[in-house]
Amino acid sequence: MSKPFNAFSLVQEQIADLETQLLKRKLRINQSPCDTEALVNHRKLQAFCSNDYLGLANHPDLIQALAEGAHQYGVGSGASHLISGHSTAHDLLEKRLASLQSKHIPNARALFFSTGYLANIAAITGLAKLAKPGEVSIYSAKLNHASLIDGVRLASTQSKASVTLFDHQQLGSLIDAIKQDQNSLKMIVTDGVFSMDGDIAPVQELLKIADQYDALLLVDDAHGFGVLGEQGHGILEQLGIVSDRIIYVGTLGKAAGVGGAFICAQAPFIEWLIQKGRPYIYSTATPPAIAHALLKSLSIIESEEGKSRRHQLHRLITHWQNEMHFSHWQQPVSCTPIQPVILGSNAHALAAATTLDELGYWIPAIRPPTVPVGSARLRITFSANHSIADLQGLIEALQKIERQILEQSS
Repeated sequence: MSKPFNAFSLVQEQIADLETQLLKRKLRINQSPCDTEALVNHRKLQAFCSNDYLGLANHPDLIQALAEGAHQYGVGSGASHLISGHSTAHDLLEKRLASLQSKHIPNARALFFSTGYLANIAAITGLAKLAKPGEVSIYSAKLNHASLIDGVRLASTQSKASVTLFDHQQLGSLIDAIKQDQNSLKMIVTDGVFSMDGDIAPVQELLKIADQYDALLLVDDAHGFGVLGEQGHGILEQLGIVSDRIIYVGTLGKAAGVGGAFICAQAPFIEWLIQKGRPYIYSTATPPAIAHALLKSLSIIESEEGKSRRHQLHRLITHWQNEMHFSHWQQPVSCTPIQPVILGSNAHALAAATTLDELGYWIPAIRPPTVPVGSARLRITFSANHSIADLQGLIEALQKIERQILEQSS
């Protein structure tokens, strides 16, 4: 063998350093369909870690719809949307998605992407090109998801946008900064439901600020679409918001149970993103069979079955809030299926996750840089397919584990 070259030595050192800090991530292979019971290394585990909030990922009607889509459209799109990859299924899906938000966004139009990551990057970088370089200001919530962060960083580089971070629970600093802003384009960027804490952004207050200081408001509703609102249309429905300055991003691989994401906004903004959104222009279109399956998913979300599944989620959330009490670990207030338990140290979070695994539960430890240093946690998520009995078993296991870890560390 040849002598190890410098890059190889560096990667070995860096991985070893991650191991030392208890920050190395590891893949686990799920040998079963996405559901509340998972087969991992030939062991059955109760999964409280997926984002399949409505339990649709293994729904027989969606499986059938995906197969129908493959028979009708084939298994690949063959090219980007602007070449030859934009099919009838894509067109029908985008029109349906626009109709879901049409009560909240006048003259709504939607654009479908293969992932939420690409949708966020396309939205932020594309919209930043509306103004001349150096005349763009972006105000981004500190706890935004990585895809929003990376979109803002790219816009900062490509469009020389100035970037200001703000605390979504204390909007005073945002107001102080934006009221002095003279740039021609201002954009406020926030998650709708924050993915690690499960709390809901103050979208109504942010919209008032956007109206007062003439800014766009981009809301990434990845964890709200399908879950929030009477019909599952998301945070805009939940809060009764109507605005022509909102850029709405929804994810279709979480509560919708399939995959992909979409941007919904006034038609001219979508037309601009078709022209200037590089991830849309230069990505091969998602297989049309996926779009076909998503049309069925949207029907379920809006149906009585969808309402029943959201009701079950609310039952689980209420039971958790009433029954889960810790003596030392922190339990942030959340009215969503995301229910974090903050342990603080990486070692404690890993120990808790390991013990849960031994007891038959799959709940990974979430550590920096995904969350701030000192806030390592268990990110527990509910699915409508969980029962109250499933959740009660987890509650009792967690209470026991907390006692054990605290006794060992004292």
